[in-house]
Amino acid sequence: MGKELKITCGVEIHQQLEGRKLFCNCPTIIKDGKPDYVVERKLRAVVGETGEVDVAAAQEARIGKKFIYECFDENVCLVDLDEAPPNELNEDVLNTALQVCKLLDATVVDEVQVMRKAVVDGSNTTGFQRTALVGLNGSLKTSKGVVSIPTIFVEEDSARTIKRSSDEVVYRLDRLGIPLFEISTGPDIHSAEHCAEVVEKIGLLLRSTGKCKRGIGTIRQDINVSVEGGARVEIKGAQDLKLVKSLVELEALRQSNLLDIKAELKLRKVRKSQPVIVDVSDLFRECDGKIVKSALSQGKKVLAIKLSGFAGLLGRELQPNKRLGTEFSNRAKVKAGVGGIFHSDELPAYGISDKEVAAVKDFFKCSDKDAFVLCADEEEKAKVALLAVIERANECLVGVPNEVRDANPDGTSTYLRPMPGSARLYPETDVPPIRISEEWFESVEVPELIEDKVVRFVKLGLSKDLAELIAKSPRAGIFDRFVKSFPKLKPSFIAETLATIERVVRREFKVEISPTEDDFDVLFSNIAEGKVDKSSVVDIFRQNKPVKDVISKFLLLSDSEVERIVKQIVDKNKGVPFNALMGLVMKELRGKASGEKVVKFLKKLVS
Repeated sequence: MGKELKITCGVEIHQQLEGRKLFCNCPTIIKDGKPDYVVERKLRAVVGETGEVDVAAAQEARIGKKFIYECFDENVCLVDLDEAPPNELNEDVLNTALQVCKLLDATVVDEVQVMRKAVVDGSNTTGFQRTALVGLNGSLKTSKGVVSIPTIFVEEDSARTIKRSSDEVVYRLDRLGIPLFEISTGPDIHSAEHCAEVVEKIGLLLRSTGKCKRGIGTIRQDINVSVEGGARVEIKGAQDLKLVKSLVELEALRQSNLLDIKAELKLRKVRKSQPVIVDVSDLFRECDGKIVKSALSQGKKVLAIKLSGFAGLLGRELQPNKRLGTEFSNRAKVKAGVGGIFHSDELPAYGISDKEVAAVKDFFKCSDKDAFVLCADEEEKAKVALLAVIERANECLVGVPNEVRDANPDGTSTYLRPMPGSARLYPETDVPPIRISEEWFESVEVPELIEDKVVRFVKLGLSKDLAELIAKSPRAGIFDRFVKSFPKLKPSFIAETLATIERVVRREFKVEISPTEDDFDVLFSNIAEGKVDKSSVVDIFRQNKPVKDVISKFLLLSDSEVERIVKQIVDKNKGVPFNALMGLVMKELRGKASGEKVVKFLKKLVS
């Protein structure tokens, strides 16, 4: 990253839970395929309890998008559609939240009061998200010292985005209402590596409860980053732990570059301004650029502004392949719904010629230090887009704007919306508060941490890698049960089978299996009793049927039957070396006799 940057960082972890939704009885199942029905709506921002309209909510409402909600009968109800009041808060979720509070040494609130958090991007049909504070002032031990955990919330997840365009968004309501934990840290993290460690530790701690969903999208990290002289920027939606380090490093780089631009503008004596938006369509009547040509042919306009002192800065790279001009364009896209903008640092290009660039510069009487920005669209949309560019240009004089950004798969980020204000939170009047008694809290059992399970499993004879694999697996609990139930079996064999059998069968036979606890129970019982050999495990599971229905095909032969088959093979292969005979016999008796017995009878017959 070049120069060393002083980073301050905090994270919010959002973890989905299994079971039923937070305020209704619908299952927390995510479904693909054609929905059973569709609902269309529009939302608007309203005044909050403080008498103000939240700035982020107001921006979304101004865009006036249509929201389309895809629904399934199985996992969407009237509560999800905001056509019925919510049920009481899911008590199972609250119990798990109390476990988390104990694990993080947090103070539990006396009474859980559900609140409404204003959301007008359409991802909640109500126009708000229900959220409830459960714990305060917790702490997490890390390699860099203790990280504070100011708050622990339970809240409902939003609908998932299926498709997005400039004038509508398609959501699916299967995810709406799924319980989430929101765990927030204090600003105690000062490196990208430490941030990744904290995220991983909290994730493992939550999984230790045994109630968390697994897989991509079930846990999301929002990362707050600032550098010295910069500002707090929230990066939302990081789903991959491997991405956390890059997101922090590249946001720090972006802020550092923005501060350099601020310093350069100060040297150029650039001040806050409100450039006039002008119609320059006549300068582009003969333009060959596809976007400009198409816009003008539809009766749209090419509008422009002059940005004094910005020449050379719009093309300045802030993150890999992301320039200041990219930031201006993203702001215009979000606020106006346009396809983008053109700026002088990237022209001539896109079919816009040197002649047209010169004509615009001449029109504005641009000096070598001045830039211009164009937008080709419907006149009103183009005006809103350029007003957004002016707003973003003026923010460059401050350095780093407070804003919410969306995490990209490459570790960069894209403008999403302004930082929400305090006017977005107010009480939920449809859900009664829940009092947490001292007796209730004391009765909550503290689950064993995954990292402690790893240590314990290693003592059972598992390698560290296998111990980590089974400890993080949803089958960690049944592993403990099977180790106790079948002392004749090595714990490492039980763990290996539980943790890897699906992957092995998929890799070797291209068969997808979903074995149950009963399947493993039947298998281990028969192996422990000497009825089935370990070598048959993969063949048994590849049948992709209940183990109890196929196990009889893999029962071991009696000693007399094994000896008879070995003798038969030896008699047919006189003079064949011992190792070759061993191969022939094992091929015939694979899964039907142990290798130890085969060797015993073979030695007896060829000696």
